[in-house]
Amino acid sequence: MARPYRQTRRAATTAQTRRRIVDAAVELHMTVGPAETTVSAIAERAGVPRLTVYRHFPDHSSLLRACVDHGWATYPPPDHHRWADEADPEQRLRLALDELYAYYDVVGDPLGVILRDLPRMPEVAALNAPYLARWDDMQMVLERGWGARGRSRRAVGAALRLSLELTTWELLVRRSRLSRNEAVELMVRTVRCA
Repeated sequence: MARPYRQTRRAATTAQTRRRIVDAAVELHMTVGPAETTVSAIAERAGVPRLTVYRHFPDHSSLLRACVDHGWATYPPPDHHRWADEADPEQRLRLALDELYAYYDVVGDPLGVILRDLPRMPEVAALNAPYLARWDDMQMVLERGWGARGRSRRAVGAALRLSLELTTWELLVRRSRLSRNEAVELMVRTVRCA
């Protein structure tokens, strides 16, 4: 009796090749940026011919989607839903910024490269938009409980938004050489004063 033919080994090899291509593309997006990443560079980094890249990703959109999904799955931002459990708004902000700045310690440079290219690549901006909307959700969680109204509420919202920005972390930690704790405390005081 003949055994049925199964493509398990071929399927595994195909999946590994696809993963190498996506990993190579994500690495290039995080170093030179999506705007400067070419199919030739992806193929070279993945160790496959250009034709193999096109075989797995027949259009640029499918490759970009795979990269964006893989990148955010590999480097997810902190879970802002947990922050809501903290009733005190200053303590909540302290917890949030400590986690977010620790996240930036890991992905700040690559994320900055990708964000830099978003205006040049509307498709990449659109694909990243649902993920980047998490920062709006973070701000909403952090705005609760400050007791500010009117102008003061807008000022608190603006100070909170400033505290969440990658560029704020870069300025405080990278350029001004504050420790993460010092940067967090400075931003907590800034929001408190708003």
